[in-house]
Amino acid sequence: MEQDEEKKPKPLQQLCFDCLDRRLKSDFSNQLIFSYGVSDSPLPSSSSAVVQMSNSGGETCSASQFVLVYLPSDEHEHEHDCFIEYVNEYGLETNGGSNNQDPAKIGVGIVDEQPASLDSLSNGGRKTPLDGIGFKASTCNCAGRFSCLRTMTALYPIARTGVCSYSIFEEIASDFLSGCLEDHILCSLSLLIERKASGRDSVNFLRLLGIPSFDENSIPGCLRHPNIVPVLGLLKTSGYINLMLPKTPYSLENILHFSPNALKSEWHIRFLMYQLLSALAYLHGLGVAHGHICPSSVMLTDSCWSWLSFSDKPLLKINLSSGDSKLAIPTSSMMGCCIESCSSQALYADLKLLPSMDWYTQFHRWWRGELSNFEYLLFLNKLAGRRWGDHTFHPVMPWVIDFSSKPDENSDSGWRDLSKSKWRLAKGDEQLDFTYSTSEIPHHVSDECLSELAVCSYKARRLPLSILRMTVRSVYEPNEYPSNMQRLYQWTPDECIPEFYCDPQIFCSLHSGMTDLAVPSWAGSPEEFIKLHRDALESYRVSSQIHNWIDITFGYKMSGQAAIAAKNVMLPSSEPTKPKSVGRRQLFTQPHPVRLSSTWKKQWRNNNTSRSHCQVNEVVNENSLLFEASYLQELEEASSFSEHARHLSPLYCFHRQDYEMHISPVEKSSSESFTGSFSNPPKISNGHVVPSDIDLDYLLEHVEVEDESSTGYQELLLWRQKSSYSRNFSEDVANDIFSIGCLLAELYLQRPLFDSTSLSMYLESSVLPGLLQELPPHTKVLVEACIEKDWTRRPSTKNLLESPYFPSTVKSSYLLVAPLQLIAKDGSRLRYAANFAKQGALKAMGSFAAEMCAPYCLSLVVTPLSDTEVEWAYVSLLQDSFVREIWNRTGKQAYLETIHPLVISNLYVAPHKSSASAASVLLIGSSEELGVPITVHQTILPLIQCFGRGICPDGIDVLVRIGGLLGETCIVRQMLPLLKHVAHSCIDVLSMNKSEPVQSWSALSLIDCLMTLEGLVAFLPREVVIKELIEDQSCLHVMVLMQTNLAFIVLQVAATTLMTICQQIGPELTALHVLPRLKGLFDELAFSQETANGSGSLGRSLKASKPKIDGESQIETRTDLVVLLYPSFASLLGIEKLRQGCATWLLLEQFLLRCYNWKWEQTGDSSRTGTENITAKRPLMSKGTTSDYSPAKLLLNGVGWSIPQSQGNRSAKNLMPHKWVRDVHQSHVERHESTSNLMKREPWSWFPNPAANWDGPDFLGRVGGLKDEIPWKIRASVISSVRAHHGALRSLAVCQDECTVFTAGVGPGFKGTVQKWELTRINSVSGYYGHEEVVNDICVLSSSGRIASCDGTVHVWNSQTGKLLSLIAEPSFDSTHLVSPLSPASKINADQASMLNSNTLSSGILTNAFDGSLYTCLHHLESLEMLVVGTGNGSLRFIDITQGRKLHLWRGESTESGFTSLVSAICSCGSDKMQASGAPASPSWIAAGLSSGQCRLFDVRSGNVIASWKAHDGYLAAPEDHLLLSSSLDRTLRIWDLRRNCPSQPTVFKGHTDGISGFSVWGKDVISISKNKIGLSSLSKAVDEDGQHRLIPQKLYMADQGTRNLSVLSSISILPLSRLFLVGTEDGYLRICC
Repeated sequence: MEQDEEKKPKPLQQLCFDCLDRRLKSDFSNQLIFSYGVSDSPLPSSSSAVVQMSNSGGETCSASQFVLVYLPSDEHEHEHDCFIEYVNEYGLETNGGSNNQDPAKIGVGIVDEQPASLDSLSNGGRKTPLDGIGFKASTCNCAGRFSCLRTMTALYPIARTGVCSYSIFEEIASDFLSGCLEDHILCSLSLLIERKASGRDSVNFLRLLGIPSFDENSIPGCLRHPNIVPVLGLLKTSGYINLMLPKTPYSLENILHFSPNALKSEWHIRFLMYQLLSALAYLHGLGVAHGHICPSSVMLTDSCWSWLSFSDKPLLKINLSSGDSKLAIPTSSMMGCCIESCSSQALYADLKLLPSMDWYTQFHRWWRGELSNFEYLLFLNKLAGRRWGDHTFHPVMPWVIDFSSKPDENSDSGWRDLSKSKWRLAKGDEQLDFTYSTSEIPHHVSDECLSELAVCSYKARRLPLSILRMTVRSVYEPNEYPSNMQRLYQWTPDECIPEFYCDPQIFCSLHSGMTDLAVPSWAGSPEEFIKLHRDALESYRVSSQIHNWIDITFGYKMSGQAAIAAKNVMLPSSEPTKPKSVGRRQLFTQPHPVRLSSTWKKQWRNNNTSRSHCQVNEVVNENSLLFEASYLQELEEASSFSEHARHLSPLYCFHRQDYEMHISPVEKSSSESFTGSFSNPPKISNGHVVPSDIDLDYLLEHVEVEDESSTGYQELLLWRQKSSYSRNFSEDVANDIFSIGCLLAELYLQRPLFDSTSLSMYLESSVLPGLLQELPPHTKVLVEACIEKDWTRRPSTKNLLESPYFPSTVKSSYLLVAPLQLIAKDGSRLRYAANFAKQGALKAMGSFAAEMCAPYCLSLVVTPLSDTEVEWAYVSLLQDSFVREIWNRTGKQAYLETIHPLVISNLYVAPHKSSASAASVLLIGSSEELGVPITVHQTILPLIQCFGRGICPDGIDVLVRIGGLLGETCIVRQMLPLLKHVAHSCIDVLSMNKSEPVQSWSALSLIDCLMTLEGLVAFLPREVVIKELIEDQSCLHVMVLMQTNLAFIVLQVAATTLMTICQQIGPELTALHVLPRLKGLFDELAFSQETANGSGSLGRSLKASKPKIDGESQIETRTDLVVLLYPSFASLLGIEKLRQGCATWLLLEQFLLRCYNWKWEQTGDSSRTGTENITAKRPLMSKGTTSDYSPAKLLLNGVGWSIPQSQGNRSAKNLMPHKWVRDVHQSHVERHESTSNLMKREPWSWFPNPAANWDGPDFLGRVGGLKDEIPWKIRASVISSVRAHHGALRSLAVCQDECTVFTAGVGPGFKGTVQKWELTRINSVSGYYGHEEVVNDICVLSSSGRIASCDGTVHVWNSQTGKLLSLIAEPSFDSTHLVSPLSPASKINADQASMLNSNTLSSGILTNAFDGSLYTCLHHLESLEMLVVGTGNGSLRFIDITQGRKLHLWRGESTESGFTSLVSAICSCGSDKMQASGAPASPSWIAAGLSSGQCRLFDVRSGNVIASWKAHDGYLAAPEDHLLLSSSLDRTLRIWDLRRNCPSQPTVFKGHTDGISGFSVWGKDVISISKNKIGLSSLSKAVDEDGQHRLIPQKLYMADQGTRNLSVLSSISILPLSRLFLVGTEDGYLRICC
């Protein structure tokens, strides 16, 4: 009996992790795997557990992680708890009856919003009458707006209730993972969009999203709000109720601590806050206050969609009966255990950690000696986000001894040096210095201070073998694990774990093959070792040094110069914008103070020594005074330190102890209005009734985004004035708004707004935190409104959601994206998104909102599951305005990086035919807009890469149709050379004795190549076909047919495609050009042994079954070529012409007669022997079949694009557009004239073929996306050149589409001119001639066509019309030379009216005696819509582009020399993302290069000079966030690492013999210009043998003449997508180079 009592679980607040694991095994039949506990305490105790399901093999499955929250449900202690009553009685009723009934089959589902239907709830068709469960609503004393049942049903709409068991858990998990829980809602929305009957689910769900508006007085329904965490199950077990939740990969707290850049821009912050406010509006509408809104309560999914959690606290239950109970976080003494003999009680019984996580209290307790080192380090681990049991982020402790001897404070041996990291001690200073100096990214530490590998190795004796195989080594080998503590310490470069200081069980092995971890010889047992090890951690020696270890692990030595000195520079994340749930959090930025207790002991010893050696009282008194002075000094240091780290204890609400989410008491009038029973529902005014006409048109109108400028500040102030009169239901609801204000401020500041001190000052004295002044003005207005001291003046959630702070792009994006976050099937998501896009939603919401929604939609098109879903993905989503809006907003590079590789991947080894056809339509439709250079490199070459690798018929069709779209010149100059290059390479490979895979691949590649050539022939005139394919050195098709070692199928394809070409050029030209080349083949076939014996395979098998390929007979011997070629040529040419050209005609005809019974008849028909079909059929290798119906066909015709070949019969006739049919029959003279004119005017005719830069077969065999970059060989060849300016070409600016270029240079009379060039035909289409002086710099401001050019003043003008939009200049003291192109004097402001005439020469700006008021260079901050211009006196002026006005001026430091230096170059780097209205994210720094060679680095936020050093006098660029590149006349390029202490030793590239006048960067590659040469260098290339970084100079050659370019180069710009670069010369030429 006593034993049973001992085993009986005791319902406590939190359980230790061991007991939590026992409880899980007991409740779920030992089939659920406990991963780790989710705890608010520094100790391993929790009421929440992260669990995993195991697959059939017993291995864990990371994709199926869930959170289980144990809530006490003791009926005696919680007698009137409505939540417990709800679960007990509802679960009991639904589990009653037949024993065969599954207790999990209970659902609280969807309810129609009409009052008449409140008598029942439905879920997926199952009905559960409410009055049948015996719920005692009459005993409830809640003061809420609705009954407890209604409220809980609204909060847990998809939760299944039942008795706890693994089978129920498995069912719930399966429903969640399959996406069927909320699939009906998304299907209803899709039907609504399709204008079909959709039911009430869609309208009710849209109401949750604020359609038509957010309603605070609505009746609660049974649909889950998409931003409320889904509670999947309420499972009852002995003494507890289990809440089952999905596990999300991140929380907002993780993002703020470990990856703040994951919130890419201010728009993303606003979007996140809009989601949270929408969820909060739903809760407040129920009369429920959250009560604990903070970063940890915001869960984030993989796509960073937010779920507001009200289940992150132990008292999760909605205490509907009373609001008195407070949360008590357990101390060590309160840790609950299932059994009294649990070891955890003894392990943590002596700990003195307080329940409070207040940093100030815990630090001072440790500093005074009231808290042990062990407890304080556990507390710091909790602040750093580390989690007990999570092997990827386990709490870390220092190794304090090396285990060589027993720790003795009187001896120096055996103690670890705590001033160095364990990584440094293990690796050695020499190795770390080498790593730091030679790494591309300088760093000392490449891994965490405690890795997952180390934790699992430390705990190997206690962990399941499945975890060891997964994390340590796949093959379990017990002897490889260290056998004793000393070997373990020497083996690992990582730090220690807390278990080695508190838990003896870690030494005991659970595995038969692994021995126990041996303790050192000076410890008799694990228990004794733990005691001695813990004593060493708490010793005076460690206490006096532990602050050094804290500085390295958590403190100021994690960054900056201190990290470099401590050799503790961590390798930064390669993806700073990727969300992370783990990482290194730096807690302190000042040195951690020494512990006071260690100082006391030292002073006390010194005093005792003084008394024993000298009895003079004066000495004692003097020591006492010194001791007191030292104590006061240390107290001051500790107080200062604790104040600087107060942000570690943030506060987000007034009553931090009140964590319960409870029904807030409403005002009496409201209470009377909303209290009632189900039989007497509340009456809602007509103004809040959901309109019955919510349909597709209404949604499109709601999602539409009007052109909006940035939010007006005055408009926001007016909103705040009005919002102060809004009424919140209660103070608890208003406190949620206070928390929202704190959270919003923290997202911008990246540190909490309030701590205990600042909050008390605000509440007592109304002193706002100083951090508030750092917020952007618009955000500050909103935050101040939310944190109003008078809670009645705070805005409601409805007011906040409707504030001008949230632009319409946020609201429309929310409407589109929110349904995609439902727990629904991927197919339903894709159907909804595709239908909405097809109806014009993406177009209506505008380019920016479409781009913001792209990450949520693009994931749907990666892995389509069925043909129908493929149609939705590629045809609807990607063929709408979606792709083009991305082009318009972010340029084609975004499209090419995100969508293009996925589309191409559907054309080789495509699993679905419709997938390939839809993808081909997208590629064909985009080719014209991309232009020839980009199409060649990004579409044609990758598709040719797929030759031989399973490219489908639609892939061949794409190449053919792109050729037809781009025209004859593109086919002749681009595609034919590539295809011939491929064919010759394959023939060369096939002629060698290569391995079978290579032979097969080459044969298939050759077939694909011949098939593509066959299709392209239809678009070429006869003369071009003859010139390119017949008379070209060696006729490709004949060359293939002459090969004796090729597969017969290759010969068959070559023969049939050759006949297609002959039919295209006609009988006369065939007899003249083709037949003579076939003479050798016919002779060989006539005299072959098989022909002489009459053993043709097709003849032998006429009566037998012949092998077929796509319905065509396949040849089996070379002699079968006779029957393929000879009868066909006889039909085409006539027998007489054929016999004249073929001397062996008699032998061949005899062979055909013997084997195939073929003879020529005068009628031109074959003999009637049953072999007519031999010559009639074309043995195509990948011939498509005719499709009866395809949804793609209708849609593709609708958008004006032709249907892919796989949708119809594949033949030259079908391929040929009508415009080419006429051309084929033109006369020779007409054809020649049109061709010559076409070559002159054809777009892109100058673009060279990339075949010469190609590596042939080796390159062909590699298939990959854009990440596997096609090798780019710099030929240094000028492929086109045009005279752009009379004088020097000073600057180049290329548009993102790489089709338009602007050149600035010297015009007639030494005046500045700007020319606009279309690269399609290399002609100047317009220009700007408003400059009076030489134009020094030019930049493209936006896709709208605005250009800025600088000649000492800045001209902003329209590139389409050439009209001047604004003129900006600095005021000057001398106004004798007034210059202004603006005719009306009224347009010139005071500053502009006093500008100076630029003191310039034709060669550019004079660096001496240059007017300080003149502008010298430009730099566009695209994300800020600002222009930064350098001045002649070394300052930077900021210009608002949209308003055309000057902003602030940053003045540089005065120089030592007598004259000022002008700014010669500007660059910036940092967060440069697009944003909607409002203040956008800023770059992190701006660099200005001066003519004196000085470089200044400005902080963007403050404008202060971060660093200034002697760099270079030339050009600047920032290839990465931390790198700065500079050039100079000293003939070098220098790379400056800004993470090091500036100025640092740069990386120097040498190789030019003249000064470097400019360079351009693409990725890691740099092309520099020096005199008439270019130089090639790579930022990632290692040093040469002599330790030097070299760049390779090359001379530019004219491609057509082979002569050198003698012009001096003045400017350069790379076109990365087109694989070209442009250079400007001092004599005014614009040259295009490859």
